[in-house]
Amino acid sequence: MSLPDPSPPRKPRRLGLILPFVALGLAVAAWSGVWFWAKGEVQTRLDAAQAEFARAGYQLTWKDRDVGGYPFRMDVTLTEVRLREPSGWALEAPRIEGEAFMHAITHWLIAAPDGLTFVRPIRGPVTVKGELIRASLSHFNAHPPSFSFEGVKLTFTPQPGAQPFALTAADRVEFHLRAGPGDEGGVFARVDNGKARLSGLFARVAGDKPISIVWNSTLSKMRAFTGADWPDAVRHWSEAGGSMTVRQAGITAGDAVVGSNSGSLGVSRDGRLTGVLDLTLRQAPRTLGALGAEGVIDQEAVGAATAVAQARQGAGDAAQASLNFQAGRTTLGPVALGDAPRIYQPR
Repeated sequence: MSLPDPSPPRKPRRLGLILPFVALGLAVAAWSGVWFWAKGEVQTRLDAAQAEFARAGYQLTWKDRDVGGYPFRMDVTLTEVRLREPSGWALEAPRIEGEAFMHAITHWLIAAPDGLTFVRPIRGPVTVKGELIRASLSHFNAHPPSFSFEGVKLTFTPQPGAQPFALTAADRVEFHLRAGPGDEGGVFARVDNGKARLSGLFARVAGDKPISIVWNSTLSKMRAFTGADWPDAVRHWSEAGGSMTVRQAGITAGDAVVGSNSGSLGVSRDGRLTGVLDLTLRQAPRTLGALGAEGVIDQEAVGAATAVAQARQGAGDAAQASLNFQAGRTTLGPVALGDAPRIYQPR
C-alpha cells in the first residue's frame, strides 16, 4: 500500500507583501500633497499681508523668501526684512525665521538670530542684539491675536549719527498681548535689570544701579481697535468707549520708584492721553528733578510738584499722589507738569 504524494506547496501570495508598501506610498503622496498645499497657502498669505500693509500705508519688504520644513514643519526664512509705518517708525532685521508644526499650523514661533534694528522717526536707528530674540504668534481670529516677545541679554546700540537710547543693555525684555473675556485684551511688558546710558534721565535717577520696568493693563472694546493705521484704530477704539485699566505699572531706577497699582486711561479726540493714575513715589525730589532737567516735565513745576510729594509722604520715604491727564494737560495733584502725552497725531 502506497501513500499519496503530498500536494506541492503553494507559492506565497505577493499581494499581502505589496499592499502595506502601496498604502504607505499613498499616505506619503497624500501627506506630500497636503504639505505643498500648505506651503502655497503660507506664500499666498505672506503676499496678502504685504498687500494689506501697503493699503494701510505701511511698507513690508524682504529681499529673499524661502519656505521649507518638509515633511512635518513649515519653516519660513526672510532676509533683509523691513516694516515701516507712515510716521517713520520702522523695524528691520537681517534674517527672520518662522516655524510652525503641521499639526498646529496657526501657532508660529519667530526668531531674529542676527538681531534687529528699530528706527525712531527723529532720533534714528538702534541695533538690538542678544543671546535670544524670539516671538510667538497665534489665535489670529482673536481680538487681539496672541503675541509674545522675549529677549535675553540684550544690548541696545544707536547707529552712527543716531541719538542715544535710554538703555544700553537689559537682562530680559518681555511683551505679551492676549485676548480676554468680554471683548477685553491684556497688555503686559517687563524689563529686568536694565542698564542706563551714561547720561540721560535714567542715569540721573539710577546712577549705575539697575533699572526695571513693568506694565500690566487690560483694554476694553478690543473689537473696535481696527483701522487703516494706528491713528484710525485708536480713534475708533476711543469713540467706541474703549478704556485701559492699569493693574500694575512702575519704574524702579536704583533707589527711586515710580509705581501705580490702579488707574484708568483713555484717549481724547485730539489724540492726547486722558484719565488718572494713582502713584507711589519714592525718592520723589530726585526723580522729579531729573524729569525737569530732561524736559519731560516743565522745569518751573519741579519745585511745586516736589512740595506736593513731600506733603503726601508717609512715615517712610514713599509719597502717594494722583497723576491726572485732562484737557490736554498733565497734573500731579494740583500742580500742572506740562502737556498730556500724545498717543497719535490727528490728521
